[in-house]
Amino acid sequence: MTVGIRDVARAAGVSTATVSRALGRGPVSDALREQVEAAVRATGYRPNLSARRLRSQAAQTIGLIVADIRNPFFTAVSRAVEDAAFASGMRVILCNTDEDPAREAMYLRLMEEERVTGVIFAPTRVTLDSLDGRPLGFPVVLIDRAGPPGTHDSVVLDNVTAGASLVDHLVAQGYARIGGLFGATSTTAQERQTGYAAAMQRHGLAPSIRTVAPNAAAAEAEAARWLAGPDRPEALVLSNGLILMGTVRAARTLDLAVPKDLALAGFDNEPWTDLIEPGLTVIEQPVAEIGAQAMQRLFERIANPDQPVRKIVLSGRLVVRDSTCKNEMDARSGPRT
Repeated sequence: MTVGIRDVARAAGVSTATVSRALGRGPVSDALREQVEAAVRATGYRPNLSARRLRSQAAQTIGLIVADIRNPFFTAVSRAVEDAAFASGMRVILCNTDEDPAREAMYLRLMEEERVTGVIFAPTRVTLDSLDGRPLGFPVVLIDRAGPPGTHDSVVLDNVTAGASLVDHLVAQGYARIGGLFGATSTTAQERQTGYAAAMQRHGLAPSIRTVAPNAAAAEAEAARWLAGPDRPEALVLSNGLILMGTVRAARTLDLAVPKDLALAGFDNEPWTDLIEPGLTVIEQPVAEIGAQAMQRLFERIANPDQPVRKIVLSGRLVVRDSTCKNEMDARSGPRT
């Protein structure tokens, strides 16, 4: 037999209206709320969340739309967002777009239909360009990719500085022919490419850039073509963890020794980057802080919709390992930061 709100009211010795207020966090005393919650446990009542949401016209739900859940960066950020949402009594709807603008549009429509409280979103450049002119029924905080100034709150890495710091490190190690393999669909990769190119020019070196779909398979194929050709660089900067992984596979397929034949430096300090031999030099992103800051900013926006737009820029950390050490003595000295 289905247990209803009247059964809970009878067990608690209160009215159905009091039960509704207590379960909906309405104005009741703590003692009365505990009395109702005890009756819920005793009866096994399960509230109709869909009906409650329609009545309140608001869902205590956060939408999280990420570019590629296979990317460890987005996996870690998703965990931080979910932790913050859970601590606040909110649920999370997670959507993966594979950097596809059509899927992004579909999931934004889904968020509108679900009447979510707000959305944390890592958009492609295509969607980012149109996002400002699109009316949405919820606040949006962008992560990893920022829009034009004054449009949406965002939490991002200082990508230009991070890209430049990899070049500065490689030049300090004695490398000059430094190529860059960057993702083709996000503003993140574009900013890292900008930092790479600026640093190369600052050192009097010619940038050598290729772009690719930001996944391991595409990166492996493109890196293999590049590294097998006559213009093979002596070092490569890779714009995300999946592109770094694909490039490592390509180097191994071509039997290139790292760093003797090819130095590698990239992004995302994932466990595998320290477990392989040699360990890989990377920029470590503050992923937990990115997720937590995005949730905090979203809560602030929900509480005060008219407050000024903020862009929060966080710094990465250069983690130096053997994949960029040019001489054997340096290569034996271990990880450095």
